Amino acid sequence: MRHANVRDLLASASRIAVLTGAGISAESGIPTFRGAGGLWRSFKAEDLATPGAFARDPKLVWEWYDWRRGQIASAQPNAAHRALVELEVGQVANLRRVANPPAEDSTSPDQQRFTLITQNVDGLHNRAGSRNLLKLHGDIWIQRCTACGAERNETHTPLPEIPPRCSCGGLERPGVVWFGENLPEEILARAQYAATQAEVFLVIGTSALVYPAAGLAGMAKSAGAKVVEINVAETPVTNWVDYSLRGAAAEILPQILP
Repeated sequence: MRHANVRDLLASASRIAVLTGAGISAESGIPTFRGAGGLWRSFKAEDLATPGAFARDPKLVWEWYDWRRGQIASAQPNAAHRALVELEVGQVANLRRVANPPAEDSTSPDQQRFTLITQNVDGLHNRAGSRNLLKLHGDIWIQRCTACGAERNETHTPLPEIPPRCSCGGLERPGVVWFGENLPEEILARAQYAATQAEVFLVIGTSALVYPAAGLAGMAKSAGAKVVEINVAETPVTNWVDYSLRGAAAEILPQILP
């Protein structure tokens, strides 16, 4: 019954926002930071994914990221990633049916009916085909120069040089947000806007422990959205969401598509 109720909500919503976390990628075989598979040489992510760790030993940090990239490179988007693409395509199709629809490539927030917000850095949403995607924590395939600020996409794994260097000679860092760093202001603002404008807000595969991302569902709820959680385990949001669907996102999401 709950699945049918959520399906009806999605079918009638004109604005949908989605937040995904590590759980959705775990179903593609990518270990989560908080699981046993997240350990590397007895280090935890919190030991290495920090500005201080990079300043002390950039080679060690890059060796860990090279290992992570190797895990991700062999992973494929799963049924949950594909279902979110289908949901986005359906929202775009609905938009085109309204009178005087906006241009397809418009980026105005008022003209966006579907926003996918992810805490993941693995790029699987991109590979699945998601378009209106906000990456709160960056992208593991991007490298940013600490000297000149230039960014480049690097998909080779293993990396040809560790630590990698920019063409200017400067040391490059992963294009991700580390523990202790602020999220990109523009990306966060767009995510918060999407949350407050959504009629339905899906929370998928996230522990709901890492802020400010964890606060987006509450913002959506306060603004009047119906909040739906999909997770294999209970989280801090379970007790107050409108619907909590327990199980793997790859199984549940295809079942609730309109």
